[in-house]
Amino acid sequence: MDEYYIIAGLGNPGRKYDGSRHNVGFNVIDELVDRFRIGGPVRFGKSLIGKGVIGGQKVILMKPLTYMNLSGEAVREVVNFYKADPSVHLIVISDDIDLPAGHIRIRKKGSAGGHNGLKNIIQHLGSGDFTRIRIGVGGKPDPDTELANFVLGHFTGEEKTVMQEAFVKAADAVECILKDGPDRAMNLYNTAKKKKKKEAVREEDGTADEAGKTVNTAAAGRADEPAGDGRPGKSEEICPH
Repeated sequence: MDEYYIIAGLGNPGRKYDGSRHNVGFNVIDELVDRFRIGGPVRFGKSLIGKGVIGGQKVILMKPLTYMNLSGEAVREVVNFYKADPSVHLIVISDDIDLPAGHIRIRKKGSAGGHNGLKNIIQHLGSGDFTRIRIGVGGKPDPDTELANFVLGHFTGEEKTVMQEAFVKAADAVECILKDGPDRAMNLYNTAKKKKKKEAVREEDGTADEAGKTVNTAAAGRADEPAGDGRPGKSEEICPH
C-alpha cells in the first residue's frame, strides 16, 4: 500500500456550523483542496476524504463526519486502514481559544490542552505524538458567555478577513511540513507571544536582562506553549463541541 500523509481538519458536520470558530480545521482543508486540486471528496467510513499530492508527498485530506468530540473515531479509522504512523504521517488542524484570532501554533506532540477533538484523537490513538496546527480564534469577549456558544458562533466583521489570512497561512504551513519537516514549519509560522512593554524596551535598548546578560535581539526563540484552552470535558455521544 502506498504511504500517505493524513491531514485531518477538525470541525462539526452540517451547514449550521459552516464558518464557525470550531470549524477552522475544515476551512484549511478547503483551502488545500482548492490550491492543490485534491480529488474527491468521497465518503470513507466516518469521514469525507480526498487524495492528492502536496509538497511532493502523497496525502489524504479528511474531514471527520463525527461531531467534534468523537473525531478520534474517524481519525483512527483512516490511520489504521492506511497503516500510517501518526508520529510521522498525521497532521491535525484545530481551533484554539487561547491564541489571538489568526495566530498559528505548530507542535510535534503534546496534550489535548482542553480541546475535545484532540482529546478524543489522543484517546483513540493511545498517544499525543502527532503534529498539530492550532489556529487562534480569540478568547471570549465576555466572561459570562458560554464557551460552547462562543466556539460554535461565527466570525464577524474584521475577524473574517483575519481568519481567511490564517487559513492561507495554515495551508502554507502544511505544505512546509510536508516539504521540509515540522521543525522548519515551526520556525517560520509559529506566532510569537506578545512581549510585555518593559521586556520590549529592554530588547530595544540592548540592556541587560534579569540574569545580567545582554539581550540578543537577533535571536528569535520559540515561545512557550499555552497552558490550555479550558474547554469543558464533555463527552456526550452527540455533541458538537
